This record gives sequence, structure tokens and C-alpha cells, in this order.
Amino acid sequence: MHIRNFSIIAHIDHGKSTLADRLLQITHAVSDREARAQLLDSMDLERERGITIKASAVTVYHEYKGERYELNFIDTPGHVDFHYEVSRALTACDGAILVVDSTQGVQAQTVANAYLAVDNSLELLPVLNKTDLPGSMPDDVAMEIEQVLGLPAEDCMRCSAKTGEGILELLDALCVRFPPPRDSVINETRCLIFDAIYDDYRGIIVFIRVFDGTLRVGDRMRMMSSGRTWNVTELGRYTPKATKVGELNTGEVGYLIASIKTLDDVRIGDTVTLDAHPAAEALPGYQEPLRMVFCEFYPSSSGEKGAEFETLREAIHKLHLNDASFTFEPHHSEALGFGFRCGFLGMLHMQIVQERLEREGGVDVVQTPPTVPYEILLRDDKVLLINNPADLPDMSHVAEIREPIVRIEIICPNESIGDVMKLCDSRRGMYKSQKFLSDTRQILDYEVPLAEIIYDFYDKLKSITRGYGTMDWELIGYRSDRLVKLQILVNGQTVEALSVICHRDTAEQRGRRLLIKLRRQIERHQFEIPLQAAIGGKVIARETIKAVRKNVTAKCYGGDVTRKRKLLEKQKEGKKRMKMVGNVQISQEAFMTVLESGEE
Repeated sequence: MHIRNFSIIAHIDHGKSTLADRLLQITHAVSDREARAQLLDSMDLERERGITIKASAVTVYHEYKGERYELNFIDTPGHVDFHYEVSRALTACDGAILVVDSTQGVQAQTVANAYLAVDNSLELLPVLNKTDLPGSMPDDVAMEIEQVLGLPAEDCMRCSAKTGEGILELLDALCVRFPPPRDSVINETRCLIFDAIYDDYRGIIVFIRVFDGTLRVGDRMRMMSSGRTWNVTELGRYTPKATKVGELNTGEVGYLIASIKTLDDVRIGDTVTLDAHPAAEALPGYQEPLRMVFCEFYPSSSGEKGAEFETLREAIHKLHLNDASFTFEPHHSEALGFGFRCGFLGMLHMQIVQERLEREGGVDVVQTPPTVPYEILLRDDKVLLINNPADLPDMSHVAEIREPIVRIEIICPNESIGDVMKLCDSRRGMYKSQKFLSDTRQILDYEVPLAEIIYDFYDKLKSITRGYGTMDWELIGYRSDRLVKLQILVNGQTVEALSVICHRDTAEQRGRRLLIKLRRQIERHQFEIPLQAAIGGKVIARETIKAVRKNVTAKCYGGDVTRKRKLLEKQKEGKKRMKMVGNVQISQEAFMTVLESGEE
């Protein structure tokens, strides 16, 4: 039997999942009765948002020229925040179907995914999808692919995943154009772990690609990174239902179950070998993804604090096995108690993790605003990497603060070029280049500080381009600028959780906005409360919460004015003493209202 391992990659909404559905139907992996839209998107969240979050590996069979082919394909996410899922999937493949919407043309993530496949030495098969739609421009889009990606326009397959037109030809083409898996290069068994999911009843289900040798049920396997060993109790493939097999041979993709209960025992990218005849060298794993957005998760105060924290800890541990691209570490805040500081690949990734924690983990989560990592150059030439403004050392020891700079590639219509340039310039962007993609669209390259684009940049881009603009970004390094730490003081006391690192030119404006929000949220006390925004020892903005006053002169019905003045002076002295010893209570609800709205 011939084997072909390939992945389906594309920009978001270009029809990957629909194409995967059609491949399953054409190869009779699912019956017409079982078929449904987005069959491989098993999460409710994926169906609600209409996006793929988790890559899905499926095995189907196809006959071509009288010979049977085993096709192992992986439907991958299309959003830039899930590129780690795509990179892991491509490592387990020998080819990639690059799907391009023939009504929209090449988009930013199309280019990024194509380069990712080329970096993994995969054979690319460009496919023009949605050719049945009235607005389809297959010839123009094929020329765009040739111009931008260098893939010959005549090699582009044309199909409609919705109607099934051209799918059989596509199956035949991938049997011919994709290479078979390489043969074993060593005698020992080596399998690469490219994904894993947690099952409450069977433990951890590990997805593997066998690169060398054979793995059988009953074998004693070893994880090469930890040295831990287990007995393989089940092997199988998803077709798309779990189908047990006795062994997995070189080039095959499947799952293994070995009664692994501890979440920390499985590492994505690790190599599985046999305990009796272990391989000397592990397979190359994955490049660790860069976490570029950080925030803190705390359990809500609705339940018992200790129990809520433990529930959150267990939910994060389980989710981390299914999504190894985010990091977490315990963190304590005076205002919010015990929680976790987590790192994500982007803003959508952060939102998805929070929703999955609440749905799958059954825990209510409160979240602080996102921040980005900064490099701190100290006066003794040491360099620190911090992802929380509260960790910034004393400024007397700091030589400079460096912020992460990303190169963003924006594809937009010609008529929106001016507005897009204005948007980038307003976010401290540095113009690099401009290229014509076609008669109607252009590619803009800018270098922009990451902190300027994580909040609402993408939304504004979509708005000014009427939905036609797309972007992709990558980190290019850290660069110093006039960055300062903006501190918020309540009654003279610094509230570290509200501190932010920002550009000096916008510090006063951001500080004033935050103080106005804080003034509305903190309840009035018996004494006057000053709210201040400061840079170092210099106060740059101030708001005041007036004291709750009792009308002490109400009992004075007559007499000299000095009687009233005496009572007012007495009250003033009492307020002054109270302010010196008084403590301002900021409720968690008020605190979160300020944090959740960010600085906007």
C-alpha cells in the first residue's frame, strides 16, 4: 500500500474544513448520513466562531490506477495566533495542500503558511477553492500565486469544496505529486509526538508519526526526553472514528494509548522509542514558539478561594496538554489573590484559552489586560526579560528599556492604502516597503512596536479596509525607545497591578484616562482620596475622590459665625488624621472594571 502524509493549510475562511469534509465523503470515510459541516472541528467553540483551533489528523483510503493509497491528512487552523499548531502538523507531513479562495486571492496568512511549508521541505500543491461562486477569479488568483509564491499558475488545481467539483481530480493529483514517506534510516524505532489530548477514562492519547522502525501493541516504549517507560496498550488511527490496529509501521500516522496519567509526562515534539532497543539520537523536535502576549488569570471570588484556585490549576494543566503553545506560572496579586500569569501567541489565542478554561474546566476566570515582554538593559550591562511592569527594577539601575518590534505584512485594496498608512504611522510604525500584488491590491511592510497592535489594531484595519485587509506579523527583535513606567498611586500608595510601560509621549494621556475610570469605580470614603499617575517621582496627572461629609453645622441655628467655623475646623482636623491612618479599600469588582477596559 502507498502512503501519503499531507496537511491542509490556508488563510482563515478559505475553506480548509469544508475541503476536509469533502475528502472524507468522497473517500467514503463517512456516510452521507453521518456527514455534517466542519466534521473535524469537534469543539463547540470552533463551530460557534467558524474557525479551526485544533489541528485534526485523519486517515482515509483512495484507489488510483488500481492501487490503494493510505492518505493521512491534517486539517490545520488558519489564524496567525495558531501557527504553532500548523508548524507541528507540517513536521509530521511530506506535502501540503495550500488552499486559496478564488474570490479573495492570496492573503497574508497564505504567504506565511507557504513559507512555513517550504522551510519544512514539503511539496506544495496550490488549490483554488470556491470556483463555483459568481465572483471567482481563478486565472487572476493563479497569477497572484505565481507572482507572490513562485508556484507555476498552470499547476494550480481548481475545485469547489462546497459542491465537490474537482475533488476526485485533487485526490488523484496528490497521489502523484506528493512524495511517499522516507524509508527508515536506522534499525531502532523512532516516533515523533506531534499532538496529544487528555481523556478522563483512558488517560493521555498521544498522536505520533512513525519515522523509523515499527511500534506494536504490548511494546515497552520510552520517552527520550524524560526516560520514563510505559507499555503500549492500544494503537490506532482516526478514520475519522478511532480504529484499533496491531502495529504502526514506518511512515504511518496514528495514536497510541499507554495508560499515561500524569500530564507532565508527555511533551509535544518528544521522540518515542523502544525501551529494549532505544535509539541513540532523538528526532528533531519543534522550535519553541515565542509568547508575545501575557496576562494573568485569577479565579472569581464567587466560591471558596482555595478550592477555586485548585480548580483553575487543574483546568490549566489539562488544557496545556491539548495546547502546548501557552505557558503558565503561579502568581500572586494583592488585589486579586492567587492566580496564574500566562503567555500566549496572540490576542485571539488568549481569548480562546480563556473560553476553553471556562467551558472545559468549569471555572469562572477574571483576566487582567494583556501586556508584552520587554528587555531591560541594566547599567552593569546585564539584560533582563520581563513580562510584567511590576517586575521592572529600580530606574536608577536601568540603562534602557527595549520593546518588541514586529514586522507586519498587510495586504489591502488600493483605495485603502492611505488610511492604512495613517493607521500604522499613528502606532509608531516605520515604513519599509510597498509591493503590487495585482491591479487592485498591494502589500505593505511596516515595523511596528508589538504593544501598539495587540489591542485593537486588527479591528481598525478591518474597519478601514471594509473587511478586505489582512495581516500577518513576526517578531524581528527588541529596540529601545523613550519608554517609561507609568505608576498609579491611590492615597499615596502605589498599586502595582495598574502599572504600565508606555511611550513617554502618550504617558500623560493614558494616565489621565485610567485615573478617570478609577475615580468612578472607587467608593467615596470618610476622607479625600488623591489618585495620581506618576513617572518616577514626578506626578503627571491627578484626580480626586471627594470625601463623604457630614453636615456638622446643622445644629447651629443662630449665633456668631465663629461657632460654625469652629465646628468645620474640628471636622477638618479629624479628616486630616483619618487620611494619615486611613486605608483605601478597592473592591475586586471595581478593580476588574478598570483592568478589563484596558487603557482605552
